[in-house]
Amino acid sequence: MSQSTTTTLGGSPLSIASGLHGRHLTRRLVQLYVGLTLYGVSSALLVRSGLGLEPWGVLHQGLAEKTGLTIGVVSIIVGAAVLLLWIPIRQKPGLGTVSNVFAIGIAMDGTLALVPDVHGPAGQVPLLALGIVLNGVATGLYIAARFGPGPRDGLMTGLHRLTGRSIRLVRTAIEVAVVATGFALGGSVGVGTVLYALAIGPLAQYFLRWFAVPEGVTQAAPEPGSGGPEASPEEASVLPAVAPGTPGQAILRP
Repeated sequence: MSQSTTTTLGGSPLSIASGLHGRHLTRRLVQLYVGLTLYGVSSALLVRSGLGLEPWGVLHQGLAEKTGLTIGVVSIIVGAAVLLLWIPIRQKPGLGTVSNVFAIGIAMDGTLALVPDVHGPAGQVPLLALGIVLNGVATGLYIAARFGPGPRDGLMTGLHRLTGRSIRLVRTAIEVAVVATGFALGGSVGVGTVLYALAIGPLAQYFLRWFAVPEGVTQAAPEPGSGGPEASPEEASVLPAVAPGTPGQAILRP
């Protein structure tokens, strides 16, 4: 959810127009926009559950509380601002990157307009569980579409590349800062925030493999005699493009 919309395991420069070809283009486009829409829906369900949001959702809600804007509009503004940070770290956006900025916020506000507030554990807990699982489905869909990372994911991997720090460390540092800032502004942190952090990695990993598009995405074979495992042609054709240092890995690591 690395620097290429044609994403290979080696990683190559991407552009918004690249990746718009291939036998499964229609399927990939559908996956991208269904995934982004469902991501916005899932984020809205977490809001309605009232039990805590995902890290960036905490920041978005806190800013929405202070500005009077809808949380979806804030999500769009923050996404655009984070995308500007790609310039000094020399990250290049893909179609999925730009689409991410707008689609999630629009879907989130639309869902919030339709789903009422829920009160009491009998309604809150199922809504929280549905939101987390649906977020995993959405993440698997849009990452597997291979149209480039979202603004926040690309920020993580860009800083990883520049600083040499591990993805786990960079992601943790960013998300701790995001949650702390959002909480200070009035964002909701609770049991849902913790459960999301624990569950999203395994869920996204599972659904990423489920929705992988077999379009020339192969795993680099090890050198002969290296002792490393080799993927069969059948396995290689469906392996998702998640390599060390990629946005996919940044998302899938808990």
